[in-house]
Amino acid sequence: MRRGVKIGIVGGVFTVMVGGAGYGAYNIVTAVTGGGDGTTLSGSEAHRTGPPSSGEIKETATKFLAAWEKNDPEKASSFTNNATDASALLTDWHDKAHVTHTVLTAGSPVGAKVPFKVKATVSYHGKSRTMTYDSALTVVRGQTTGRALVDWLPAVVHPAMEKGDDIVTGESAAPAIEAVDRSGAVLTAAKYPSLGPVLDDLRAKYGERAGGSAGVETYIQRMDADGTETTAKTLLTLAKGKAGKVRTTLSASVQAVAEQQVNKYPKSSVVALRPTTGEVLAVANQEKGEFNGALSGGTPPGSVMKIVTAAGLLDNGVVSSMNGPAPCPDSVLARGQTFHNLQGLQANENATLADSFSRSCNTAFIKLYDDLKPERFVDEATNRFGLGKDWKTGIASRDGSVQTDGTSNDAASVIGQGLVKMNPLNMASVTATAITGTFHQPVIVPQSIDGRRLATAQGLRPGTATQLRQMMRITATSGTARVAMASVPGYDKGAKTGSAEVDGQGTANSWFAGFRGNDIAAAATVERGGHGGDAAGPIVAAILRSGL
Repeated sequence: MRRGVKIGIVGGVFTVMVGGAGYGAYNIVTAVTGGGDGTTLSGSEAHRTGPPSSGEIKETATKFLAAWEKNDPEKASSFTNNATDASALLTDWHDKAHVTHTVLTAGSPVGAKVPFKVKATVSYHGKSRTMTYDSALTVVRGQTTGRALVDWLPAVVHPAMEKGDDIVTGESAAPAIEAVDRSGAVLTAAKYPSLGPVLDDLRAKYGERAGGSAGVETYIQRMDADGTETTAKTLLTLAKGKAGKVRTTLSASVQAVAEQQVNKYPKSSVVALRPTTGEVLAVANQEKGEFNGALSGGTPPGSVMKIVTAAGLLDNGVVSSMNGPAPCPDSVLARGQTFHNLQGLQANENATLADSFSRSCNTAFIKLYDDLKPERFVDEATNRFGLGKDWKTGIASRDGSVQTDGTSNDAASVIGQGLVKMNPLNMASVTATAITGTFHQPVIVPQSIDGRRLATAQGLRPGTATQLRQMMRITATSGTARVAMASVPGYDKGAKTGSAEVDGQGTANSWFAGFRGNDIAAAATVERGGHGGDAAGPIVAAILRSGL
């Protein structure tokens, strides 16, 4: 064994302390030699197949992290399945990020995944600071060599990094910003954790025009589609610049409620907005990572999509009014697939559209599918509700998507399944359009700040919005949303529930959309939350109670 290496076990965690010159002490989950099965692993051993053993996982992680810590990118990259990219980024760790001292501490592996903590000292032009964060690597079997190798992704270096990103220390690509809400209150990620990705986007897009000056930072550098280098995320500040002010449409009070609510339900997201203007009031996700599911997610929304379907039935004269017939049988055959209702829902051949909407009868809407036709449904979603119209909210967001393929997916789309993909931003907007009759493209940054062109849509036919509003009121007072909405005060309130089935998931995703007067509308989803009123419903109800 090389001089200066000591092996021990502390509290059930393997540790390796690497001494001598270089980049400090290293703690890792394993011993330096041995594969945990009585063998010594090397590139020259017999070609192995199948998942790496626990011993291989530990040894590979050990060698990779030890080499990275000692600033040996060539050696570290040799333990990965993409040596070229790994070597380049690990070289930049020292040369561009100016990291002068690295300590890596690994935790216990979970399967093939090895979590580890990073403590890195950055020194630049006489200034020195230390950053700490958590990351992870995964060990896989090399396809050609059979060796156990680190599955290389930029996220190994930092979980916020994506393909093509770099890590840099220097004058920031964009000046810092001070984001404020609609009343001038300062919005920070420390106080409102869900706003971390939002604030990063605001800085990247508006930092230079907001009047601030750049500081010195360690940051993740990303190339935009137009070739412009931007700050994707600031990791460490060595010298502060002057922050420019960016005004948003957000409401600090509504955001606070949204943050509290999503923390009650795993993998939940919510968006609230003002129906008469499209101004986004709150954006919150239970998972606080870089992915903003509330604005950029895309999954089937289940029966909340019946808001759009009901509008299409009325706008196209398929049903004369909310009191027109919409029978609810036990099952219905469409495009070769038999569709059923949720368990426990009794059939009603004499149901009206309002009845089937408030009880969320799947078969009633699919039964009317042939008369509505797929192209009319897509047209309703796109040209009346503005979905898929390239929304420019002011930051990164994803438009809703309604597609057809000529299969039973087309029938499923009218109940929010099939090829329909939405997020809470999209469904909050759908709710706003439904109750006002007018599409207002959602915005987080006022259009007046940059003069960007907003998406437009024709909105609903006269009378359709009035009837949709009334059907959502019925749903909130005597239908599937009544329990969740019972705590929301006032008469002028409405909602729609949804339970979205996802292949292989088992428990459905919970969806809920609701409004209170013309002041606030909101939509939420909870992965594996079950019925819409059980998980997503209470989130929306709490936000509607908060008002503005």
